[in-house]
Amino acid sequence: MLSSPQPAVSSRYLKMPHAEKGLAVGLFGGSFNPPHAGHALVAEIALRRLALDQLWWVVTPGNPLKNTRELAPLTERLSLSEQTARNPKIKVTAFEAAHHVRFTADTLALVKARNPGVDFVWIMGADSLRDFHRWQRWRQIVMTFPIAVIDRPGATLSFLSSVVAKTFDYARVDEGDAPRLARMKAPAWTFIHGPRSSLSSSAIRKMAKG
Repeated sequence: MLSSPQPAVSSRYLKMPHAEKGLAVGLFGGSFNPPHAGHALVAEIALRRLALDQLWWVVTPGNPLKNTRELAPLTERLSLSEQTARNPKIKVTAFEAAHHVRFTADTLALVKARNPGVDFVWIMGADSLRDFHRWQRWRQIVMTFPIAVIDRPGATLSFLSSVVAKTFDYARVDEGDAPRLARMKAPAWTFIHGPRSSLSSSAIRKMAKG
């Protein structure tokens, strides 16, 4: 049986957000399947603790490391993301879909090439750090932009034993210097402690199935 076609994504989501030279911008990517208050909390912590001018909430067409059969349509995830991310500094975007980008290393290279003079920092939840070394060209990711790892339940201590934390231990920045992270030259990363939400997209999907 043929699957029904996916609804078209609005062109406003397919354009890369605009950022003036000299701004500090956070890149927060994910499937957001579905987005929830935990994601919004990470975004708000990043905006505040990293002293960001903007945060790009990058909704990916699909995560190569995740099962895409349970993936909601991109249009739905974008709409829900806008409802979840209320801060005017947060720009919800799906520019990866327009450029047919699937891997984070390619996304960051594209962003860097298109935005000379803008200071970017890649934002990720601590729960993603455990498998980060499985991401394609993960070392290239670390060498492209500084990285802020935001605390998540159950991941506070385990991140220290991750491959990336051990490999780039020399590039770790004190949490107190987080407001300057976006201005630093990669590799540079920090771990940011703060309020944590126990919400997870997978748990929400399970509940929805009943």
